[in-house]
Amino acid sequence: MKRVLLAAALALTAATAGTSAASAYAPEPEGSPAPEMTNMPEENAPDEGVPEETTPGETGEPGAPGGPEATPTGEMTPGMTASPMGPGCASLKDTISGVADQPAGTALTKIPDLSKLSQAVKQVGLEEKLNSAKDITIFAPNDAAFGSAPTDVQDAMSDKAAATKILSYHVVEGKVNPADLKDGDMLKTLQGGELSVKGTGENMTINDAKIVCGGIPTSNATLYIIDKVLMPK
Repeated sequence: MKRVLLAAALALTAATAGTSAASAYAPEPEGSPAPEMTNMPEENAPDEGVPEETTPGETGEPGAPGGPEATPTGEMTPGMTASPMGPGCASLKDTISGVADQPAGTALTKIPDLSKLSQAVKQVGLEEKLNSAKDITIFAPNDAAFGSAPTDVQDAMSDKAAATKILSYHVVEGKVNPADLKDGDMLKTLQGGELSVKGTGENMTINDAKIVCGGIPTSNATLYIIDKVLMPK
């Protein structure tokens, strides 16, 4: 009887073990969800909000490598002239430097050595005409020139009509710089006559008047201070 019970127990144990093993190796039924995969970070994904790296110099700014060329500078300012020339410029330096922004008629009043010319210009009513002229050149007799002028010249200057012609004879259309004056040139004046240019450098003369200081810029004219009053021929 004991043997029978022992055999039955062994048989039951064997059956139970077989069932467990079969369950362990049994395939999963179709339709079962696959095991969940762990999310891995994507490689080389750009970070949001971080600007792209720029190669040095490729900014697109003017003048930068890879960018447009910068606009060149150093151009001459309109109206600029060469430095005044002549033996008398050094003593007039302080006064002539302050007339560059003044119109011609007003500029004459700012230079003490031209006080007699400025007075004559006002008396005949030419100051406003000189101020409003576009571009002119004035060959301006200094005070010493008026003081040493012959009697006939001084008498003519006391007559308004004659004085107007004499003063207009000292004015040329256009700004004439020292470099533009050449030996043998003839300059047409507002009076209608011509002025003769002779010599070069500090030996240059206008008719027979020497240039004391020439090439003085004003806002609308170029001034040449001369040592004689010029008379129309």
